[in-house]
Amino acid sequence: MDGRNDSRITKFILLGLTDHSELQVPLFFIFLVIYIITVLGNLGMIILIWTHLQLHTPMYFFLSNLSVIDLCSSTIFAPTMLGSFFRQTKTISYSACLSQTFFFAVFITTEGFLLTAMAYDRYVAVCSPLLYSTVMTKRVCTQLVVGSYVGGLLNSLTHTYGLLGLTFCGPGVINHYFCDIPPLLQLACSDTRRNETLVLAFSTVIISFTLFVITVSYMLILSVILKIKSDDGRKKTFHTCASHLTAITIFFGSLTFSYIQPSSSYSTEQEKVSAVFYTLLVPMLNPLIYSLRNKEVAVELGG
Repeated sequence: MDGRNDSRITKFILLGLTDHSELQVPLFFIFLVIYIITVLGNLGMIILIWTHLQLHTPMYFFLSNLSVIDLCSSTIFAPTMLGSFFRQTKTISYSACLSQTFFFAVFITTEGFLLTAMAYDRYVAVCSPLLYSTVMTKRVCTQLVVGSYVGGLLNSLTHTYGLLGLTFCGPGVINHYFCDIPPLLQLACSDTRRNETLVLAFSTVIISFTLFVITVSYMLILSVILKIKSDDGRKKTFHTCASHLTAITIFFGSLTFSYIQPSSSYSTEQEKVSAVFYTLLVPMLNPLIYSLRNKEVAVELGG
């Protein structure tokens, strides 16, 4: 027996990031600072981009939507995690837990698709600069963003519907700091093989598709960069893409480690460390690595 009982539970207990009492206060202040920077950074970028006509370009249109996603996704669980450092009772209701899982899956998947759209935008800008304004029209950019949200919504609905069909038995303890699909599946007392297959299949397809588009885009970009005779020209073009590549590596690397693995090798402790990257660090870093290093933003901030 694994300590479970057969009574259907209506709430879960989130154990949080760590059970070491001496780390509670330091971690609280660290993640509080990270969350404040995330909110101020992304909110500031949204306001800056939408209030300055000079930044009304396809690239900054994607960046503003990325900031919206990062702001929403981090707010889904960061306040709950911060409060859990000092709460004696760390319970979350069944409906709140599934809602958190649903919205988190929506935004995290949407961000992956949006990063892919941004890679395509960089490909067009570098490889076909004369056709850029013709190809990346306002309608195309809107379609790419809407398509990203639709993809995230469909992925989230599929997994949430699967979770609704499961029965969760006591004690209902989730060894995590937010409700995510893998730890929830571990608590189910009904057959989860279908859910596990869906998670692995959808994650593999989505990550494979997005990484394929990103890889092809940057291979074509690299071929153009290598043909540039000027050293300054090559450095400038590569610098524009380096920030995007850095964020992609952190985001997709941590997601791949978390979701594309069989349930037999799943480790909650390793998953929590990996989750810190795509739930806390990436939303904080995106305004910096995508926008604040760009000359257009620097000019607007200085002016």
